[in-house]
Amino acid sequence: MKLPVAVQLYSVRDEMEKDFYGTIEKMKELGYDGVEFAGLFGQNPSEIKAFCEKTEIVPISAHVPYYDMLADPEGVLSDYAEIGCKYVAVPYLTEECRPGTDGFDATVEGIRKIGEAAKKLGIQLLYHNHDFEFVKLGDEYALDVLYSTIPADLLKTEIDTCWVNVGGENPAEYIEKYTGRAPVVHLKDFRMSGKTGGKLYNLIGIDDGGEEEAEEAFSFMPVGYGAQDMPEILSACEKAGAEWVVVEIDSPPKGETPLNSVKLSREYLKTLNW
Repeated sequence: MKLPVAVQLYSVRDEMEKDFYGTIEKMKELGYDGVEFAGLFGQNPSEIKAFCEKTEIVPISAHVPYYDMLADPEGVLSDYAEIGCKYVAVPYLTEECRPGTDGFDATVEGIRKIGEAAKKLGIQLLYHNHDFEFVKLGDEYALDVLYSTIPADLLKTEIDTCWVNVGGENPAEYIEKYTGRAPVVHLKDFRMSGKTGGKLYNLIGIDDGGEEEAEEAFSFMPVGYGAQDMPEILSACEKAGAEWVVVEIDSPPKGETPLNSVKLSREYLKTLNW
């Protein structure tokens, strides 16, 4: 039996801001089994829960800013517990929190604190990687240090397959490395040629301080339309015991729209009987 497919609503964030409930309903129409939130846009958690039940779409998870959760773990996470999210993920670390900075040790302990609060609410905390965690701290990648330092009951993986690849590792192999600890996997495709100029995060609205534009060298793509070996990745998800795969497109390729990008992604996965 194939794993259910969700969509990270960050992929259609502008549509969510304009029409929160209509966009979720559209995801169901496109064939998605679940949604992963990236902001609630001022909506009431109990109303979101009721709408998802009515629409028959599963609110599996949410990306919630690290500092928001750190400031008030119970208060922030309780909203997602009310919605019915089984998972919540740390989505991104700002520069002062990242591996190789003086703040990384405090970040690890902060994530542990959030994981403990999540566990009390019946939520499993995940960590959603980018490529900057693929720096070595001693003999290990910082991402592996994070998982070896915090126990699995407090922190599991949400492996982003695009950023693993950009970080220099094979996504399928990395998923299987965390067998039993990889319940949610991000399916993300891309094209990359030559040097990107260090401006990849500018493509998702974050100034990463690079000196050159990346648009000509790097582009996020609908799932199945880029460089990723998706059949291999999907097979690894099954072997690793994943519960969900999640389509995410940080920004559509030039000339494409967010809605059509998630539509094409779902249609591609259906050709693989997913």
